[in-house]
Amino acid sequence: MDRIEEGMSAEPATAPAVVADAEAGESVSLMEQLLSDPSHDYRVLNYGDVIEGQIMHVDRDELLVDIGSKSEGIIPAREFSTLTDEERAALSVGDRVLVFVVQAENQEGQAVLSIDRARQEKSWRRLQEIYEAGEIIEAEVTNYNKGGLLVNLDGVRGFVPASQVTEIRGGDDSSKQADMARLIGSKLSLKIIEINRHRNRLILSERQAIQERRDVMKERLIEELTEGETRRGRVTSITDFGAFVDIGGADGLVHLSELSWSRVKHPSEVLKVGEEVDVYVLGINAEEKKIALSIKRTQPEPWSRVAMKYEVGQLVLGTVTQLANFGAFARIEDGIEGLIHVSELSEQRIGHPRQVVSEGQDLILRIIRIDPARRRMGLSLRRALEATDDEVAASLGPEAVELKHELMAREIEIEAEADESESEPEGEQATEPADAVVMSAESTEETPRAEDGEEESGS
Repeated sequence: MDRIEEGMSAEPATAPAVVADAEAGESVSLMEQLLSDPSHDYRVLNYGDVIEGQIMHVDRDELLVDIGSKSEGIIPAREFSTLTDEERAALSVGDRVLVFVVQAENQEGQAVLSIDRARQEKSWRRLQEIYEAGEIIEAEVTNYNKGGLLVNLDGVRGFVPASQVTEIRGGDDSSKQADMARLIGSKLSLKIIEINRHRNRLILSERQAIQERRDVMKERLIEELTEGETRRGRVTSITDFGAFVDIGGADGLVHLSELSWSRVKHPSEVLKVGEEVDVYVLGINAEEKKIALSIKRTQPEPWSRVAMKYEVGQLVLGTVTQLANFGAFARIEDGIEGLIHVSELSEQRIGHPRQVVSEGQDLILRIIRIDPARRRMGLSLRRALEATDDEVAASLGPEAVELKHELMAREIEIEAEADESESEPEGEQATEPADAVVMSAESTEETPRAEDGEEESGS
């Protein structure tokens, strides 16, 4: 009986354990099935993940998004603030959006997501690629501070130092501030010169972008250019030795000697920045990436038509351009200069041309010699003053008659000064050096110029 009772009492003791084991086995089996079912392959989220999700619900204050985790992710309104009103209105259930994981799980078990940060992260990755590739990008100026301009690049704020912006002038702070304020809203071509995602640091340069573009354009232009061709260009800068002209994205140099057929002391006399001009391609140095240009060679060479336009004995108007010990040079038209030998300046014997004429002075002159092949012309002031008023008026116009009288009055003054000097007692009279003997105009043709040591060329 006791055995029976023992046996009977043993049955209920073991039965629950068996059931529990069976249920546990079923649970494990079910879990394994769930885990093995692709439809329940939940994504493991980490902060900073950028993933694509599908909008499940749209609300004014939040969005619910299916991102493949065990629960839907939530996007608070503050995390899609960069969307425009139009973009917000266009959001609808089923749309796919790129999101940034701000928090893997909140108190409700939902992932906190951000569209704003996803956009920014995507932009940073794109900017990094642009930086590594050395590409140039466009960006709009949104604001400025003391040091430079602020720009927006798809949600990433960049900084362009004032020194790296071409349109910001130097000088005082007020001028810089005015220039920077004027640039707000404009778009600039920029080159990334520094990027650091962790420090949110993005530095850009307009100057480098422009220079690199110009280098590329210059290489292309050098390949296309042909010596001897003429192009239209714009003056970009002026220096003491010449002017730089943009001929299609690249600058070429017009040397001082190639600006005009006339004598030019400084490029600013004949050119100004921004002016459009025709230029002749003199030479191309592909290795050094230099282009030599000429402005004067786009115009007829003046001496080529001298023989047809002028003759010996003709009266002309001229302007004194340079004084030398042996005489004065006068320009009678652009590119045509002649020499007035000291013996042809006055009837009186003079020590230096400055006693009779000065640079910039207008004169009536008579041509006494023409040599087009050697680009030389001999002129005479004293022989021009021997002409009658009728001859001067017929040749040069009535205004020239008045100029003749002014010059003759000066000649009278010189004569009076000479007479006064000769009447001075011996010992007080100024003496001339022995070498001040008047040379003939013919012999002076070979005399070098006082300044540059070149033979008279008239150019």
